[in-house]
Amino acid sequence: MSGGETAQADTMPVRAAYQFEPDRLATWLAAHIDGYKGPLSIAQFSGGQSNPTYKLMTPERAYVLRRKPPGQLLKGAHAVEREAQVLTALHAIGFPVPRVLGICLDEAVIGTWFYVMELVEGRIFWDATFPDVGREDRPAYFDAMNATIARLHSIDYAAIGLAAFGRAGNYFARQIARWSKQYVEDVGAGRDPNMDYLVEWLPAQIPPEDETSLVHGDFRCDNMIFHPTKPQVLAVLDWELSTLGHPLADFTYHAMMYHMPPQIVAGLAEANVAALNIPNEQNYVAAYCGRVGRASIPGYDFCLAFNFFRMAAIFHGIKCRVLRGTASSANAKERAQSFPVLARLARDMAERTTNII
Repeated sequence: MSGGETAQADTMPVRAAYQFEPDRLATWLAAHIDGYKGPLSIAQFSGGQSNPTYKLMTPERAYVLRRKPPGQLLKGAHAVEREAQVLTALHAIGFPVPRVLGICLDEAVIGTWFYVMELVEGRIFWDATFPDVGREDRPAYFDAMNATIARLHSIDYAAIGLAAFGRAGNYFARQIARWSKQYVEDVGAGRDPNMDYLVEWLPAQIPPEDETSLVHGDFRCDNMIFHPTKPQVLAVLDWELSTLGHPLADFTYHAMMYHMPPQIVAGLAEANVAALNIPNEQNYVAAYCGRVGRASIPGYDFCLAFNFFRMAAIFHGIKCRVLRGTASSANAKERAQSFPVLARLARDMAERTTNII
């Protein structure tokens, strides 16, 4: 896959397990989406690990549809209505997200709840080294990502109607408990000694400082659409894991890219960042801290260990969906195979000695 592609790229015919009756959807679109005019054709994006995502095409314009996956679901998971809520609130204040055009909570239309949003034209970078960007321009793209996540964490979430979007405070403890429970209960995918270690280690290492902001939960370069030619973030995508949480958990998830093998998700672990003219980890963290008024990030390695653990638990869940036959992404099997690697990386971060960056 190339390093930079249009947001519309990387679609495929709708997979058999995720097909639905297009005429019912077309009828709903005509009744609920302003300006909709058929005929309608549908393709499926190959991404969208959890919530299947589709490109809806008409002669005049294209749309994006996100739905819950079919089949048995974990309680509270795949909450497309929450995605639509946060997107709507953020779009209203000019934060770069697609505009939601309609939401459907009637399962009779396509079999699950879904929402429809605008299709943002631009580039998605699947490779964190931004290979299709000139060497002299790369720092500006990283700075754009840094500025965007700092802006997100600076939003007054109560003022935009999201005071009840999650629980304030105690985010690390709640998340560790949530993902530990999911990992333990998804017995079909097996256990891992590194995960078992972290289930015990993480709760005892939570930093005492606590704060709350709106968090994205999956802030990576490949979850953003950039301007076709400029270092500008036009839209942040995939808000399924968004909630009220600890901003340092969210930022350090993003900073995991410096330790992430690129064959798992977009990462820089095998890259020579200096040769590529990419900001190093310490300078990238400092830029974020400067933007949000922090001196440093206490418990930085704990935060990285937590985030690798969390991602490992998510991939463990993908492995379970692969085994059940309900995985929504074409590359879900490859993701599932990366689960033990992520668990090992999480333990490696737990065993590092430095604590503040």
